[in-house]
Amino acid sequence: MEILGLFFSFIFGLCVGSFLNVCIYRLPSDLSLIKPDSFCPRCHTPIRWYHNVPVLSYIFLKGKCAYCGEKISLEYLAIELVTGILTTVFFYKWNHSPLWLASVLLASYILIVVSVIDFKTMLISDLFSYSLGIVGILSSQINPNFSGDWYQRLLYSISGIISGAGFIWFLAFIGKIIYKKDAVGDGDMFLLGAIGSFMGYRGLFSVIIIASFAGSLYGITLILAKKADRLSYMPFGPFLSVGCIVNLYYFWDFINFISY
Repeated sequence: MEILGLFFSFIFGLCVGSFLNVCIYRLPSDLSLIKPDSFCPRCHTPIRWYHNVPVLSYIFLKGKCAYCGEKISLEYLAIELVTGILTTVFFYKWNHSPLWLASVLLASYILIVVSVIDFKTMLISDLFSYSLGIVGILSSQINPNFSGDWYQRLLYSISGIISGAGFIWFLAFIGKIIYKKDAVGDGDMFLLGAIGSFMGYRGLFSVIIIASFAGSLYGITLILAKKADRLSYMPFGPFLSVGCIVNLYYFWDFINFISY
């Protein structure tokens, strides 16, 4: 039964990933998520359902549009696979707690969209952060990383929001003094605040450490490849998202993080 559950969770994740691709393509351009139906960005021909099956259609079509032959970006395939894998991993971890599983998956899906859009546009919509924060606050009562009565759990969540937003605000303040320009965007501030609603103030430490390490590796790679320099703007949202997703699977609070 568990293997069957993992299989169907992976298929479900692939289908969600296909929808996330639609969100990533349409939301930055203020296009409706409902109409028109999926279409080729080049020839604008509507895509038939059998050309829109996650992963399989990409393989069958050899990564090209069935009508005009335009190459389909590997990004679409990657997002479907990542979403499928994350859904399966979280189902395996949290299937005994359906409400928390639903909260974790919804948070992960939002973070995937945020990350890709941030990489593409260097912008994070406040709507995503607000939505993530609301999910975090509402799920604080079932969050296995919080303890105590309902109001104590709520305070954990709110403390995380304040701590996360406050940390980025302080970072931006110091960065402006040192670099004489905005070093961190407001979108990152709202995003880390929203992430804090799931982590509480104790869980934010490891999120920030993971994000900083991953972001540094990304930045160093770009600099070595001569695609950026030390003062280039780089998105931070995707790395905060990675830190959050890692902690949604295995929560590292301040105490057990520094003990490793």
